[in-house]
Amino acid sequence: MKPDQYVIISPCRNEARYMRQTLDSVLAQTLRPVEWVIVDDGSTDTTPEILAEYARQYDWIRIVTRPDRGRRAVGPGVIDAFYSGYAALTSTAYEFLCKLDLDLRLPPRYFEILVERMNTMPRLATCSGKAYLEQGGELIYERHGDDTSVGASKFYRRACFERIGGFVREVMWDGIDCHQCRMHGWIACSWDEPELRFIHLRPMGTSQRSVYAGRMRHGQGQYFMGTGFLYMAASAVARMNQKPYVLGGLAMLWGWLHSAAQRKPRFENPEFRRFLRDYHRRVLLTGKKRAVAALAAARQPG
Repeated sequence: MKPDQYVIISPCRNEARYMRQTLDSVLAQTLRPVEWVIVDDGSTDTTPEILAEYARQYDWIRIVTRPDRGRRAVGPGVIDAFYSGYAALTSTAYEFLCKLDLDLRLPPRYFEILVERMNTMPRLATCSGKAYLEQGGELIYERHGDDTSVGASKFYRRACFERIGGFVREVMWDGIDCHQCRMHGWIACSWDEPELRFIHLRPMGTSQRSVYAGRMRHGQGQYFMGTGFLYMAASAVARMNQKPYVLGGLAMLWGWLHSAAQRKPRFENPEFRRFLRDYHRRVLLTGKKRAVAALAAARQPG
């Protein structure tokens, strides 16, 4: 296998408004994928026609079509669609894979740089750039933790992805995977650098109903993952200075509290939940940067 070969899998539904920008920005990459499988998850707009147009022109773009489920599915629905694409891959000789949404615009050296980082950092399991919104001619940072790869553009070392068992088919799949990587002594991260900043054409967490529903869903996902109340409350407070001011953070906390009150199921991995609570305690006591460094020093890949 060549150390620069990667594949992309893109679940999508009704992305006709945004997808040409994503498609064209991947075509413009200095390092293109060996295969790109795009999963049309029952689109009812002109998405299928646009996908067919690109697939006719580029033989490394392949389309998988799923039946219409009648709605946009987030969390487990997105991962179900992702795995339809994963199962349809024909390439076997690739080192890296990316789960990529079709509402992004990527800088031209995006994948070239990520591959370079992977090849120079053996402990790096998953990484990404940072997502920004364009508003009034300015770039607005969507605020992602440096200890995670962004869910809209998760770039993975194939061996690490397979070792953690891939993505969990639940809300907060894009947090659980990064913590699982840390459990194995690997690094999960994202970088805020000009050549790795990508444009999110639709605000994060608004694809289903509203930004408030997205924030509530985030809190529900944190509860499922195993996050404790103190860390959840601290996270909600930290988000209150981000639009929608105050209410967005309160919606996150309400999502967690509502799940707790209903005693909803939690991720069925006690070892993971213990690891997560210990990590969150370290973050609250020492800050995220020191907590990540301490874990990296204490755990070796294995």
